[in-house]
Amino acid sequence: MNPWCRPGERWGHQLCGNTQGRVVAKKRPTDRKLAADEHVPIPAHLRPRPALHYELEKKPEHGVLWVLRSLTPGLNYLTKRYSRRWLRADGIAGVAVAAYLIPQVMAYSAIVNVPPVASLWAALAAIVAYVVLGSSRILSSGPESTIALMTGVAIAPLAGQNPDRAVALSATLALIVAGWALLARLLRAGIIAQLLSTPLLVGYLAGGAVLMVVGQLGRVTGTSFEGGTIVEEVRGFLGVATSTDWLTLAVAASTLAVILLLRWLSPSLPGPLIAVVLATVASVVFDLESHGVAVVGQVPSGLPVPHLPEVTLEDVKMLLLAGLGITIVGYSDIMLIARGFPLAPAEGETAADLRPDPQAELVAMAGVHALVGAFSGYPVSASGSRTALAIAGGARSQLYSLVAGLCIVAVLFFAGPLMAPLPWAALGAVVFYAAGKLVSIPEFRRLWRFRRREFMLGVITLVGTVVIGILQGVVLAIALSLLEMLYRLVRPHEGVLGRVPGVAGMHDVADYPDARTIPGCIFYRYDAPLFFANIDDLRERVAKLIAIENEAYPDSPVRWLVLNVEANVELDITATDGLRELARELADRGIHLGLARVKNDVYQPLERAGVIDVIGKEMLFATLPVAEQSYLRWALAHEPAQPTETPVQAIEDEPAGSSLPWHRPESDDEPAEGRDPDRGH
Repeated sequence: MNPWCRPGERWGHQLCGNTQGRVVAKKRPTDRKLAADEHVPIPAHLRPRPALHYELEKKPEHGVLWVLRSLTPGLNYLTKRYSRRWLRADGIAGVAVAAYLIPQVMAYSAIVNVPPVASLWAALAAIVAYVVLGSSRILSSGPESTIALMTGVAIAPLAGQNPDRAVALSATLALIVAGWALLARLLRAGIIAQLLSTPLLVGYLAGGAVLMVVGQLGRVTGTSFEGGTIVEEVRGFLGVATSTDWLTLAVAASTLAVILLLRWLSPSLPGPLIAVVLATVASVVFDLESHGVAVVGQVPSGLPVPHLPEVTLEDVKMLLLAGLGITIVGYSDIMLIARGFPLAPAEGETAADLRPDPQAELVAMAGVHALVGAFSGYPVSASGSRTALAIAGGARSQLYSLVAGLCIVAVLFFAGPLMAPLPWAALGAVVFYAAGKLVSIPEFRRLWRFRRREFMLGVITLVGTVVIGILQGVVLAIALSLLEMLYRLVRPHEGVLGRVPGVAGMHDVADYPDARTIPGCIFYRYDAPLFFANIDDLRERVAKLIAIENEAYPDSPVRWLVLNVEANVELDITATDGLRELARELADRGIHLGLARVKNDVYQPLERAGVIDVIGKEMLFATLPVAEQSYLRWALAHEPAQPTETPVQAIEDEPAGSSLPWHRPESDDEPAEGRDPDRGH
């Protein structure tokens, strides 16, 4: 029963109140639509049945085995559901990913200022942990450029130029990220992945690319300069640019040229690996080190013994905020890649079976960083390029990651001496290549075409990240996201509703040029939850709306205003106070305030706040047609008798000139005349 209906009264397509004084006779349905009171015969197997009590947040029974399975979805899948026919495809994809991963992550060590072997330690630990704990069957976990840049910026003031201290600090930062991720999981804070909207991520990644390029200028030119901010670094580089070592620059340029050429000739080839191998061979053949080209030098073989890094409590305190920023950006990146690179379902599976679990990914993130920190690595994330490469290679499960991990083990134990003559300039060129892939001009164009405000958010984030720094850029991006969300709630879309020839129901009159409204009654929709920040805006818009209507139709002034509260799913006490005052203000002007499509979740707070006592239960309506008919009966009772017909009949007698918005001819990218492209509709 409708919460405000009294016993013996009906609701739905009939009014709760008095039904005497029928306005219209029943009319046969037209070809266009059924009349409002026509019933469709329902066969027995489609008759309504009792609704269930849907407890979407209900937790299952927690047995020990269930907990273990829920904490290790990756391992559970490989041991229970893996198909042996995928072995060959996973093996080939794993080798291809390793060929791309190894030089890529070694290049990131230049960003963090740790030895290249630390990148391999981090990559191996991340792979092993994610295979066990991760919920995505295809995500490539490991070092990633943006997180490496954030790590490098965070530890640089504490590490100085000491690589050993940089390793300890970066491992500490990984453990801090593990702690933040675990805390987020305990608080069920998977929503943090949604704090960075698409425009902000596009701008943030582009800004990070600029910082990556500037950070490698010294390595690719063979120069050295000081600088804390990007402005100081650019100024410092310009001061020593005339001292560029041209041989070092040639090595970097040649390496980048080889990568781009191979990318153009055959995208499937591991361009970075081939270019790094060629640079290493050239370094040995031409003895580039003796000619002033900096090389990696001795690389430790094997794996470190798991241990806690030796740092002070003060170091930990200094890295806490940076760890929070890395957790937010890293988790957002993981979820975006996991959702953006879906694996094709196998036989008997659906897309829902492959969907990553946000809460499980927080556990995986905590476990990955705990293992990475124990093995002297630095914070990691997920790689979109490596994930795409795995899919292109035919990978079907995380077994491809284990194959890539075996390749890393082989390099760690047998190929250490081979990496010693690798020029740092070649790794800098790989970073340049990775930075270029972070800047997406098509994405900026897409934002521009979609909505100008989205484009400006991306540009502001880009500039902010470059000017104020990578960590501060994360805070700026999140703040902009929250401000944008608040703006949409405080100044939401609105609509006056009316009837449209040939289209059933009531619709926003702004969408249909031949829409019709009922004299003396306004049906209005305010598309946002009502709370303290927007209730005054609602009252102002209602006042302007009534003024416009009365000015346009002075012979039939507004007597009813029906607010469609279907979208007003939440109300706070300030909003209920505002609605009560609005009802009184309208009553003083002789205007009745009604509420249509009132759900119980809205009715209860309105009743507790005394709004229902002011409005009256007779002004609450289950549907818009009910409110429409009620107004017509009221209007007829307060004016001389006139020939009558329903709004449906009146509209049906007119030619159907409208079409649904999605049936109209396509237009160009420019917004329609008179419509604000930055208004949500």
